[in-house]
Amino acid sequence: MNMAVIGLVAGMALGFAGYFGGFGAFLLVAALGVVGFVVGRLLEGDLEPGELFRAGGRERRR
Repeated sequence: MNMAVIGLVAGMALGFAGYFGGFGAFLLVAALGVVGFVVGRLLEGDLEPGELFRAGGRERRR
């Protein structure tokens, strides 16, 4: 699937959650979507766990 179709499906899921469940359900679905995206990227090897906590991707030296 290309990114446009994935974006369409995600938008539709958020729309249904917001319509039928209210704003709280919308936020829950959005948060779980982000968590699923990050876990998927970690499992595919596109993202390293340390990259989530580094600020700006560079080390600070003083």
